[in-house]
This record gives sequence, C-alpha cells and structure tokens, in this order.
Amino acid sequence: MTRFRILGQLELETDGGGVQLGGQRQRALLIALLLRANEVVPRDVLIDDLWGDEPPTHAVTALHNGLSQLRKILGDALVTRPPGYILSVERDQVDALQFEDLLAQARAQEPAMRAATLREALGLWRGQPLVDVMYESFASHAVLRLEELRVVAREDLAEAELELGSSDALIPELERLVAESPMRERVWGLLMLALYRSGRQADALEAYQKARQTLLGELGIEPGPALRELHGAVIRQEVEVQSPRGHGSRSGAGDLSDVVAALLGGRVVPVLGEDSEAFALRLAERFRYPRTHPPELPRVSQYAAAIRGYGPLYDELREFVAGEPEPTAVHGFFASLPPLLRARGVPQQLLVTTSYGTALERAFHAAGEEIDVVSYVATGRNRGKFCHIPPGGSARVIDVPNTYATELSLDRRPVVLKMRGQADPSADPTLDSFVVTEDDYIDYLVRADVASGLPVSLAAALRRSHFLFLGYTVRDWSLRLVLGRIWGDDAVAYRSWAVHPSPGLAEHELWRRLDVDLAETPLEVYVKALAEGIGTPAESAA
Repeated sequence: MTRFRILGQLELETDGGGVQLGGQRQRALLIALLLRANEVVPRDVLIDDLWGDEPPTHAVTALHNGLSQLRKILGDALVTRPPGYILSVERDQVDALQFEDLLAQARAQEPAMRAATLREALGLWRGQPLVDVMYESFASHAVLRLEELRVVAREDLAEAELELGSSDALIPELERLVAESPMRERVWGLLMLALYRSGRQADALEAYQKARQTLLGELGIEPGPALRELHGAVIRQEVEVQSPRGHGSRSGAGDLSDVVAALLGGRVVPVLGEDSEAFALRLAERFRYPRTHPPELPRVSQYAAAIRGYGPLYDELREFVAGEPEPTAVHGFFASLPPLLRARGVPQQLLVTTSYGTALERAFHAAGEEIDVVSYVATGRNRGKFCHIPPGGSARVIDVPNTYATELSLDRRPVVLKMRGQADPSADPTLDSFVVTEDDYIDYLVRADVASGLPVSLAAALRRSHFLFLGYTVRDWSLRLVLGRIWGDDAVAYRSWAVHPSPGLAEHELWRRLDVDLAETPLEVYVKALAEGIGTPAESAA
C-alpha cells in the first residue's frame, strides 16, 4: 500500500520503502491530485494549478507526460475520467486525512484516551504542511485549513489534559497558543481555566481582560457567552469551573446522541451544502477571471456572464454537472434512513440542498427509495416559484402553495428541496433553471420569504424542525440564501447543529449568534458516527 505524507515535505512510501519522486512540477501535480483525492480534477484545473495564467503552448503535453510518470508509481490508483483525472486513495493512506479522522475520533472518547489519540494525530506532523507548494495559489486554502485543524487539535489536547487534572504544566503551551492565535476565544478560556486551577485567580482575570481588549481592538466585538460565563465563575471563585465549551465548540457524544434521537423522531431537516470551489476554479480558468480576486462562484459566474454571455456560462455548468461524481457517504447515509423511519411510524425526511446536480437523488434511487423533488425556478415566466417533480412524473409548477397539500406528504416519502434550482438539460426545461451569478442571488434575496412559496406541509416542517447544516462557510452565498430566506435575522426555533471540518472565527460567530451548536469534524466522519449511533449498516456512511 502506498502512503502519502503531506504534513511536511511530500513523501511517498510503500511496503518496500520510500519512493523517489521527480522534480518540483511532478511533486506539485501529485499534491494537486491529493488535495482533491477521490474527485475528478478537470485537465484545465490542473494546468492552471501548475502554470497559472500563462501556461506554455506545450502545457497539455507536459501534463500528460507528468501523469504518465505518476502512473508508473501509483498504478491503477490514478485513472483518466472525463473531463480530467482521479486519484483514488483510502483515508488512512494520506497523513492529512488520517489526522482529520483521529481528530474526529478523539471527540467521542474519554479524556485519557482522547489525549492519547490527539498526541498520535499531532505526531503525524513533520513541519509546515504542503511545504513543497506553500507559495502556490492552488494550495493556499489547504495550507490555512490544515494549520487551523492543527491548532484545534492542540486546543483539544489541552482541554483533555485539563480534564485529567493537569494545569501548571499546561500554562506555557497555552500561552504559546494565545500568542500564535490571539483571536481564538477558546484558547483564552483554556488559559484562564489553567491559571485559576493553579491558584492564580488574579492572572486568570488579567487574561480575560487581555482577551477582551484584543477582540475589541481587532474585531470590534465583545467576548462570547462562554468566555464571559467563565470570567464570572472565576470572579465568584467557583471551584467546579468547567472547560469553556458552550455553543460553537467541539461536539461531544452528548450532542451526537441528541442528533440521533431527533433523526429517529423524524424531526431533523438536513441542509446539505456543496463545495463549489472546483467549478469556480474551472470557470475562472475558462473565462480568464482576474487572479487578483478570490474565485467565489457567484463572482466568477457574474464575470463570465458579463464577458461571454449567459449561454457559455450555462453550458459550462451543465457540462460540469454531467461529470458529477458518484453519491458520497453523506448522501448514502440519508438515503438509508427511510426504512427506519417507516418502521418507527414517524415522518420521512425533508432534505434541503444547494447542489445543482442529482447526486442526492441518485443515492435514494440506489437505495430503492422513491422521493419527491421540489426545485426553485430561477428563470422564465415562473421565475420565483417552485416546481414539483414526483417519482416517475413530469414537473408541475406550484402556483398556489396554500392549496398544494395532498400532492406532497412526508408521511408518504422523503422530499428533496433544491433551493438553488438544478442544472439538468436532459429533463423538462422547467427543471434546467438555477441561481448561480451575483445578480441571480440578489434577485433571489430581495424576493418575499421563500417559505411562503413552498407547499404548506413543507413550510410547516421547516418551522417545526431541528436543522443539521453540513459543510457551509459564512462566505458561501448559498448559506446566506438558506438562512436569509427561511429565518431572516432570527435564531432557529429548535435546537440545531452545524458540521464543518475547519470553521474559522466568522463561522463560530455566525452559529453562536443563531444559537446553533457547531461540530468541528469532517462530514464523512460525523455521518459515520451518526450511522453507528442509529444502527444503520456501516457501508452506508463509509
């Protein structure tokens, strides 16, 4: 088995020992494929990764030669799959993926085992991640994400050691963490707790004041509720001061059991995001989007529409969706739930998705389950309405939502609600309608409450359910669309959860404001833990 190490200088190792790699270009190509492991990477994206805005005339030939050399090393793991190439690996073959899995695994363990698992995870690091390509634009996001996860692991380890009774010995490490990441409230809280438990109450209170001054000076915000509560506990000299978890912290086993119970009660609306980065990068390359601007999909799409028109833009989106990969473990998990819900006599799932493709629908089809699809219409005379696609039937526009009741029922089968529409040129033209450019989003957001355009049964389910957000970031326009059109500025009515592998400060603040619990966990790992808690077959989430 080949093992890939990117938490430091790139290294390959087989059962027979280390593998000698070629020059910088080959190393960069392998890393570009590893960062998108098990995904189809378009040829144009790889050319952009390796040569940027001005590729040489022989770029395609050079890329093919590089891939041929890698195939001599990797064998059948690297294959051609239009419109590009895919590197297939198991998660335990890549140290970065193994690190993420150990980090997630630790969160469900008791303190002693958790600390041991986290030390094992941190022991995988050999230096700066992706050091071979650290200055390449295609790797910048991954570098920041991995560094963020490393800080999270160090925080988790410090918290576990505090729970085991360590305090004095932890203070120097926590002071280093505070110096490296002064905007992270969690590490300030851990430092305060370690100082207090070491008999240094005054120093703990001084640490709070430093944290407050830093946050006010740099971000203009006060510390969050968890840090303020800890500050009050220290002032009152409460002996049983607990670690500052609160909202926006790691999700433990208690939180997971609550999600499992709500799922089995038919009271959770999963909201599935979609990583649009690959398509945004493809568009940026195809339409020569300025590299000085971040390649966010709505902005790149708006630029493409302005430069070349909507026709070429829509053609690119349809072609991209046509090459959509197979359903993921996340899709498979939710597709495995209908029999359990039927057996318990509870309503089926209402699943909200912002995907343009049909991977979720295909997962239900593969599981032998019929579903109803309700999709937003972004263009044409029915613009701003939703259409209903029943199993095996033709699309029908929902003109009067308040009277559209018997046609859709969660007591009968699951419903997939596609908030951005979908790209499907092979189906009814009504279905080939989607929100993609900045203008599309602005038009969507200024319209009346989207929930009022939904059939009454679905609108009621949205008002009375818990929500499970999977994979969204604050800068994701799709998240703004879902939140802004369903809730406005209000917090969710029922306890809800969000899952993201490496949320930043903005994500923590958003979910805290909405009173949504945030789990810092890879989606596949989180869903696998849910599957184990529910008792569905492991393969549905593995």
